[in-house]
Amino acid sequence: MTEAEVARQMAQIRRGAVEIIDEKELEDKLRSGRPLRVKAGFDPTAPDLHLGHTVLIQKLKHFQDLGHQVIFLIGDFTGMIGDPTGKSETRRALTREEVLANAETYKRQVFKILDPERTHVAFNSTWMDRLGAADFVRLCSHYTVARMLERDDFHKRFTSEQPISIHEFLYPLAQGYDSVALQADVELGGTDQKFNLLMGRHLQREYGQTPQVILTMPILEGLDGVQKMSKSLRNYVGIDEPPAQMFGKLMSISDALMWRYYELLSDLSLDAVAALRADVEAGRVHPKTVKEDLAEELVRRFHGAAAAQAAREEFGAVFGAGAIPEDTPEFRAAPGAVLADVLAASGVCASKAEAKRLCKQHAVAIDGRKEEDFGFVFPAGTFVLKVGKKRFLRVVCA
Repeated sequence: MTEAEVARQMAQIRRGAVEIIDEKELEDKLRSGRPLRVKAGFDPTAPDLHLGHTVLIQKLKHFQDLGHQVIFLIGDFTGMIGDPTGKSETRRALTREEVLANAETYKRQVFKILDPERTHVAFNSTWMDRLGAADFVRLCSHYTVARMLERDDFHKRFTSEQPISIHEFLYPLAQGYDSVALQADVELGGTDQKFNLLMGRHLQREYGQTPQVILTMPILEGLDGVQKMSKSLRNYVGIDEPPAQMFGKLMSISDALMWRYYELLSDLSLDAVAALRADVEAGRVHPKTVKEDLAEELVRRFHGAAAAQAAREEFGAVFGAGAIPEDTPEFRAAPGAVLADVLAASGVCASKAEAKRLCKQHAVAIDGRKEEDFGFVFPAGTFVLKVGKKRFLRVVCA
């Protein structure tokens, strides 16, 4: 591979990345000219993927578009252990049946981004189930308890006398061994996975392999713009959500967060994103239009062009051609607030009875989506309500 091509690929690979360990090693691997084996692992601990997961999948697509071999690794074995990363207590281990059921949905969802013809889907039970007791003991001998306790979450739990189960020490070892089994050249993960990714480098050396390069990606903020996107925090956008719902949720993000989503999720080049941002800052383009473009792009990726266009038109029909009025009142509530209660407490509706009636009459919309369920529960985030034709309310749940 020529130096110019190495530079071109490195520019694409660096996009959005937090850290590459080690850049020189990656450049040397690229110079070899052979397709690199690039893996990212996902434990199927829940049935649905959200946009936060797709930050890594989008980076896998970058490698795929550059001609490298992409491995989408489903951690059906490690999923039964449970990743202790960031946990203050031992988490419940899933059954094999739960893991396999979730894994099937992952396989279907991931191909909305990756090319199925050029993606190798692997299950780490393939090699972990064959690893006998003696081999597993040998695997454990390649790392020390002292080094394991250097890991931040383990250290905190140990010093605060919170229990740590022995099986939790096995998780990073099992994830690291995945890289040995797959002879990975590159492994991707979130910044919170750095310890586990480095374990892969360490174990590859121990097993006589050339260590993989690790690339960490940022944790995507959820709709609230503060905490990481998470189903448990209810600030997520699921990639299987209906088009109108996905579009409306994306329109609820702040203008500042919009650029973060453009960088990590959009297929637009960084130069094109920079030009868009300059146009918005100069007042040549309204940020609402740019946000609609982003929402349409992401809905199109997961639901197709026709559904994306329809979602944009529906949002426009609900909110009108103009932007949301600048004097829209703001109402603060805790996550878990009920729609009818919010409408009444904010004064937008005279009573809960009126709120319920308007919902039943399809006169209430949340982020451009008609909502007839007056018992709708708000997750964390910021939402725009439209009641009738002219009443607006910005609801901040934090």
